[in-house]
Amino acid sequence: MRAVVYDRPNEFTLRDVTEPALAPGDVRLRVVASGVCGTDQHIHEGGFGVRFPATPGHEMVGEVVEAHPSVAEPRAGEFVVVDNVLTCGRCDQCQQGRVGLCRNLEAYGLTAQGSVAETIVVAASTCIPIGDLSPEIAVLAEPLACVIHGMDVLQLRPAADVLVVGAGPTGQLLTQTLVRGGASRVVVAAPTEAKLGVARRHGATETVITDRGDFAASYRRLRELAPHGFDVVIDATGASGVLNALLPMVRDGGTMMIYGMASEDVQLTVSPYEIFRRELTIKGSFAQTNCLSRAVSMLRHGVVSADGIITHRFPLEQYADALQALRDPACLKAVVVP
Repeated sequence: MRAVVYDRPNEFTLRDVTEPALAPGDVRLRVVASGVCGTDQHIHEGGFGVRFPATPGHEMVGEVVEAHPSVAEPRAGEFVVVDNVLTCGRCDQCQQGRVGLCRNLEAYGLTAQGSVAETIVVAASTCIPIGDLSPEIAVLAEPLACVIHGMDVLQLRPAADVLVVGAGPTGQLLTQTLVRGGASRVVVAAPTEAKLGVARRHGATETVITDRGDFAASYRRLRELAPHGFDVVIDATGASGVLNALLPMVRDGGTMMIYGMASEDVQLTVSPYEIFRRELTIKGSFAQTNCLSRAVSMLRHGVVSADGIITHRFPLEQYADALQALRDPACLKAVVVP
């Protein structure tokens, strides 16, 4: 089979590789679609704990083409999405129910072969059948599962006034989930009008154009919308300049959530006195675990819509272009279609 393979950071080739044998509990999938996200850019640069040689891809839809005799489900011919995170079930975090913080965490596309390939072998236990759901919609299940985990962490209070900064795929899925999850208002701030248009189409109450180089320049408009700040402010960018400008936007007693993935060297400057005096809460949301079936259900029943989110599609041969598209303001979501 053909797969994109990294031997070191920033360097990959599309090459023929030997298909691994099936171990007990495994199935082989023909990859139908593989989403590309900001995490893949970090992996491209050697970050996020990637293990070389590496084949990226963790947002996948596949057709089961072979199953080990020990596997009863899923069956050959079924289309599935895959929970990309593998946990040990034995460490202290797993034993206390915090499986996403497993000390022995493995992940497809990071420490195990990913889906930017023609086929992939995965544990049958990680597969969620999608039924008649279109693969073009189902490919959003993994990022939506991450959003669902974020909502679990956030514990949104009904009627909360929310600001989402960033209108990429994550910002779009967050917006829809917040709108349908009890927020009284969801304001989305981002520098690209076309992406803000998609957010409005999916329920954003207000949108605010921001300056890529100076997020604080948008303070006046945001203050007009929320003179005392927002109950919840969510960063979906991971950008240092944005992260360090958000705390003043949080209402006293409110919550700031760091959802976007920042580079490991990004620092957040926070005044402990401000946290203390204003009784602020700062939360983080990492990888999802056990949220994929809920994501499929939300997509299947139309609670979250894929309309307008996937804008770019690439074959395996153009994986470099798919990565480059992440930097293109006109690209909302890129997908590799082997």
